[in-house]
Amino acid sequence: MSDVDTFKEIKEILSSQKYSQEDISEVEKAYKFAKKNHSGQLRVSGEPYIIHPVEVAKILAGLEVDVHTLVAAFLHDVLEDTDTSPQTIKEMFGEDVLNLVQGVTKLGKLQFKSKEERQAENFRRLFIAMANDIRVIFLKLADRLHNMRTLNFMAVEKQKKIAQETIDIFAPLANRLGIYKIKAELEDLSLKYLEPEKYYEIAQLVAQTKADRESTVSELIEKISHDVERNGIKAQITGRAKHYYSIYAKMKRQNITFNDLYDVTAVRVIVDDIKQCYEVLGIIHSQFKPIPGRFKDYIAMPKGNMYQSLHTSVIGPRSKPLEVQIRTWQMHQVAEYGIAAHWRYKEKGSQKADNAKDKQFSWLHKLVEYDKEMKNAQDYVKSVKLDLFSDQVFAFTPGGDIYDFPKDATPVDFAYRIHSDVGHKTVGALINGRIVPLSTKLNNGDIVEVLTSKTPAPRLDWLTFVVTKQASSKIKQWFKKNNRDEHINIGKSNLEHELTKTVFDEYLKNGEFDKVAKIMNYQSADDLFAALGYGETTLSKITHKLKKPEDVSIENSFKKSSRKSSNKDIIGLEGMLYSFARCCSPIPGEPIVGVVTRNKGVTVHRVDCKTLETIPHERLMDIKWAGVNTNKTYTTTIRIETAEKLGLLKDVISAVSDNNTNIVNANIKTKNHVGIIEIGVELDNIDTLKKVIACIQSLPDVYSVKRIQTSANSIKKTSASKPQKKHKSK
Repeated sequence: MSDVDTFKEIKEILSSQKYSQEDISEVEKAYKFAKKNHSGQLRVSGEPYIIHPVEVAKILAGLEVDVHTLVAAFLHDVLEDTDTSPQTIKEMFGEDVLNLVQGVTKLGKLQFKSKEERQAENFRRLFIAMANDIRVIFLKLADRLHNMRTLNFMAVEKQKKIAQETIDIFAPLANRLGIYKIKAELEDLSLKYLEPEKYYEIAQLVAQTKADRESTVSELIEKISHDVERNGIKAQITGRAKHYYSIYAKMKRQNITFNDLYDVTAVRVIVDDIKQCYEVLGIIHSQFKPIPGRFKDYIAMPKGNMYQSLHTSVIGPRSKPLEVQIRTWQMHQVAEYGIAAHWRYKEKGSQKADNAKDKQFSWLHKLVEYDKEMKNAQDYVKSVKLDLFSDQVFAFTPGGDIYDFPKDATPVDFAYRIHSDVGHKTVGALINGRIVPLSTKLNNGDIVEVLTSKTPAPRLDWLTFVVTKQASSKIKQWFKKNNRDEHINIGKSNLEHELTKTVFDEYLKNGEFDKVAKIMNYQSADDLFAALGYGETTLSKITHKLKKPEDVSIENSFKKSSRKSSNKDIIGLEGMLYSFARCCSPIPGEPIVGVVTRNKGVTVHRVDCKTLETIPHERLMDIKWAGVNTNKTYTTTIRIETAEKLGLLKDVISAVSDNNTNIVNANIKTKNHVGIIEIGVELDNIDTLKKVIACIQSLPDVYSVKRIQTSANSIKKTSASKPQKKHKSK
């Protein structure tokens, strides 16, 4: 095709969409500029490079974007692939076009530790640019779509990498923006290269069943058309097969075969207004039996990407189930083009996201918030993928305001979404009028009421179940600012327990923790301990950066200190490196056994530890406690089952404190109207543990107290229990 013919085709598209002659001339100017600068460059397919920006412009013209976005479509690779300067683009096409081009331009020759780090930084820049101007992502989606259409010219490994990136980042972005036409094609093309066998299998099955489906759909359309016309409603009714990836995803999600799917084809009814949508729904339900549980009203409750429609599934002709979608023409435009349809109605030059103050666009502004909170680009991209691209759940405040969350979000996530102060002061929650544990997962349509106290008192154990980055970062920030000394002590205690006191002291003496702190971007060892104490980092992250305990200097010093020690913990391990198993948390006074490990010396277990069942006999050592060391404490976990009663936790804490025993962590939940409290306690020997258990057991409304083995989550021998009471359901 000649140059004239190439632009003639684009000109015809733009003219049919009522772009002005002035706009078309500006686009042609950009086309000629790009063609001149890309002259002599070829794509992997062997085609002239200019073909790529031309195809990107065609895709964007189909979305009816503004003229500056079309101009940027032709110029989007000139900064990266030619000698063109930003100043030249600014002088010829204006600052707005330059900003768009720079928003989609990859990083230059900056140095990065790895390809992954470079790619993460590219995505971070893209997300931030998108948050500042939504048109950037229109450009990037069109760019990616054409690249996916021509992916067959790439090497297989490159195909898989780009397809995985597309399904992880770009298809979910298109979905959040509601651009179904691009989302569906990106997903299908990704499936083609990631799971080629599945792709062609589904394509073949869809083709084989086409005739039968079309016959059934035709009968349904004929019947609906007759009924709506008789009721004076003008409607367009069509049928279409769902795209391959949605079929694949449903088969995988529900673990079913293609033949078990009953909504491979959807019938779409488009009418003039909302009133007619519900009238058509009534007509269809009066003629065809609706399938229970399959009706969804996205008109009354739109999706977060602005999608609106009525969905219902009915038993159609020949007893074949079919899905029917009912919407207005305006809803159809939004369903196909999403946020792009919304932006068509904006005034020229006002397409930036800062005009999108509507709640459905609030997620765009989170992209900027995340950038301020994340230490590096990789963490940033991970948080964006987790929070913005996971399955969504929509929940309401009692006043009717709607918020969207990732799957598995909890009332604590909900509270922090309202405001960080509300999150900090949360003490309980009601879902649909019923009190629930704070770890309860929200479902679509839940009405959530957050119960707060006058003073902030967030809990560290919330970090184990919150799923939004906003909630986890605010919780960590609060603990970072408050109770610093307590967190330092908790962090030290956890490390000491993990490494053994001797090794911990040696690391501390040699300044090893200060070195690790600097590596992990903390100012001092105390900052590192505090971060561990309030949950900002983990034991494994710290221990992996420490010198190995079996280094000669540490080992020799350990042996030396062991020989000098007059308060040996264990008889049979003299001069050896050892640690206490966290799975069963042995305590002085109870039978123990040693397990020889490959690189951590000997691990000390209780003799009744479940994990010993898989350990070969030759790795076991006969050992015993040397006696009680009143200067040292050990940690174990007990589980308390109680009645659902306010204030009972306070009584349990008092019972533990009365025995001079420290609580290091606590977790509270409710199951079948039984309160379950799991607490980690620090104590010196088994007799103290027995006293604590007896004291808690004596409390009214406590059903049982049992020591648990954390790794297997199984109940162990040291326990006491009362006859179980019968509970009335509330």
